[in-house]
Amino acid sequence: MEGMRDKAEGKLKETEGKLTDDELRERQGQAQQKVGEGKEQLEEAKEEARERL
Repeated sequence: MEGMRDKAEGKLKETEGKLTDDELRERQGQAQQKVGEGKEQLEEAKEEARERL
């Protein structure tokens, strides 16, 4: 859930950066999306580990 939120906020930041021609804001958004993807992958791995136990 947290990863999904980070991805959504990151997408908004990226879009804001594109609209305002703010490259730093755009890159911040892209980075936040990657963090969100990582959190989602971690959560999936935790669930898989719990299922195997």
